[in-house]
Amino acid sequence: MDLTAIRDLLTRSLDDRKLSRNERQALATAFNDLDVESRRVVRRRAFELAGGLLGGPESGTLLEWLEAVVDLMHRAEPAADSEAHFSPGDECLRRIILLIERAKQTVDVCVFTITDDRISDKLLAAHARGVKVRIITDNEKGLDLGSDIGRFEQAGIVVRVDRTAFHMHHKFAIFDSRLLLTGSYNWTRGAAEANEENIVVTPDVNLLQAFTATFERLWLKLH
Repeated sequence: MDLTAIRDLLTRSLDDRKLSRNERQALATAFNDLDVESRRVVRRRAFELAGGLLGGPESGTLLEWLEAVVDLMHRAEPAADSEAHFSPGDECLRRIILLIERAKQTVDVCVFTITDDRISDKLLAAHARGVKVRIITDNEKGLDLGSDIGRFEQAGIVVRVDRTAFHMHHKFAIFDSRLLLTGSYNWTRGAAEANEENIVVTPDVNLLQAFTATFERLWLKLH
């Protein structure tokens, strides 16, 4: 949904001075796709709409509407602190997908096995829009049924594979050199739907430096 459509939705939602469930869901989805500057534009528009009607008998209701809009937008903001997500369920999956979708420049993936097409499709889309994607994985898992390593290579994504007798067992990724994702979660449907798994997402500079150094060491080692 583009900015014009979001502004139109905000305007329509003011007809009854409240956000319906459908309007909340539509705005929540739309806000997730906005960058920081676009959120500022929408926030400013929401205040302009409400401000133009304040002062009348419905001021209290208008403020509740504005508070609801701002709350939805706040929930869509990338977390400034470290966060944890767990499976089974789609919590980990949704966070991984959102991180890939929001990546602007680089996605460095170091994951034991990747078979979930829902994630793989997003990596391919990121590569197609110009994001530099690098992937490190393990040779044995690359042969698994459903492995997407061949799809990545065919699309032009550079993949480096650990072919030693031991396993490259890491499960982490780095997004735009500013967010680290790590945990037990392999990028598979089993991890989402059945296994007890976790991921942690953090902007911690020390952890980013340590994991970036490990990624680059493995990248050079597997050249």
